[in-house]
Amino acid sequence: MFICAGKSEQFDFAVPVGVGLIEVTMNLTKLCITQKPEFLFFVGTAGSYGEKKIFDIVESKTACNIENSFFNADAYTPLDNMVSTAEEVSRETIINSSNYITTDESLAKDYLSKNIHLENMEYFAVLKVAEAFGIPVAGAFIVTNYCNKNAHKDFLDNHQEAMERLTRYIKK
Repeated sequence: MFICAGKSEQFDFAVPVGVGLIEVTMNLTKLCITQKPEFLFFVGTAGSYGEKKIFDIVESKTACNIENSFFNADAYTPLDNMVSTAEEVSRETIINSSNYITTDESLAKDYLSKNIHLENMEYFAVLKVAEAFGIPVAGAFIVTNYCNKNAHKDFLDNHQEAMERLTRYIKK
């Protein structure tokens, strides 16, 4: 089953499950209880911490949930904040998920130092729900912006073309 965030990121081949970590957790849990898919494939956009370029398409089976305050030593978590279904995590492009978009370019370097290349608001929740239900999962992401002060403007400017390119990629 193909799934996507929804709202401005809807595809004719995917079921929308919500925007952000909370909506996805609630809606995808409900969907898994009522329909338990054999496989989940999430499609969406992502911001790049710098190495992936605009309109790059990346597939991944690994996500984490790290907040920017972690890199300033202003926070910690007792939770396991990484989940993966990949056989070899070291070769994975790790996708970070938060309900906030990174706009501080200096923090992007911190993410890259941990081998985290992209940020998407939903993917960590998708993997955690899939893990809870024992459902295999993967995702494909297209880069719309860099994680810097222009992140939102660039996302808006590139969004339509990104959606078209990602749709072609998935259907191909």
